[in-house]
Amino acid sequence: MDELPDKHQLAGFDPRERGFTRTVEFELVDGGYRAVLRYETVRIVTEPCGTQDSALLALVALLHQQGYRQLRSQKIFHKMQYLGSQERWVEYPDPPPVAERRGVLARLLGRFGAGRGGAR
Repeated sequence: MDELPDKHQLAGFDPRERGFTRTVEFELVDGGYRAVLRYETVRIVTEPCGTQDSALLALVALLHQQGYRQLRSQKIFHKMQYLGSQERWVEYPDPPPVAERRGVLARLLGRFGAGRGGAR
């Protein structure tokens, strides 16, 4: 296990569609690493993971569950060495949208073309 955790920057859109870029830090814990993101008044922390990469993926999954979208990350520090923008951005695809639940009436109206000119 590395003694000096990396740092990444994470960018994307929050649930209110505001763009953000924040630093992701990793904490050494028994059994691995936790990813930590501070955004406004919120501190999001993952469960311990075996590697920094798996902790970062767990953080992305948590953020996706909370409505964050178009997430991407870039390693900016490796073992205390500043990398600047040397590393490539890694993009994380958004999860598929949850199917909208439609009531019986809406399904029936959709089936008969209501709202699309319907029967005359």
